[in-house]
Amino acid sequence: MSSPLRKRKLMGEINVVPYIDVMLVLLIIFMVTAPLLTQGVTVDLPKAGAEPISDTSDSPPLVISVDAAGNLYINFGDDEDKPTSGDEIIRRTQILLDKQPATQVLVKADRAVPYGNVVGAMVLLQRAGADKVGFVTDPLDTYPIPE
Repeated sequence: MSSPLRKRKLMGEINVVPYIDVMLVLLIIFMVTAPLLTQGVTVDLPKAGAEPISDTSDSPPLVISVDAAGNLYINFGDDEDKPTSGDEIIRRTQILLDKQPATQVLVKADRAVPYGNVVGAMVLLQRAGADKVGFVTDPLDTYPIPE
């Protein structure tokens, strides 16, 4: 006969099901927010078969972006995702190049942008003291040779 006051045996295991639920919720949150954290301006880059530029400096490159509407953006300063004037690009570029003269300077332009707008961005960089300017492109698509 069993007594109602009988002691129950203590369970020595940890129930991990709630921890798995929390982990899955956190995983979903990180998966949703990670694409939103990428910085920069969306441009449709032209394709080129050029070799990549070797990175010799410790600092990230200075990137001037030109979107399809011809707006200029710079990745140095407070508001990287807002269009910037030419004078502001010159000012920010001079500040950065005075502090770190070995910084790479790159132009990232949409393929729909007229050539004159890209040259205008390069002129601004030249006025700011950038000696060498590189271009950001997408690699050429490689097609298999038909047999």
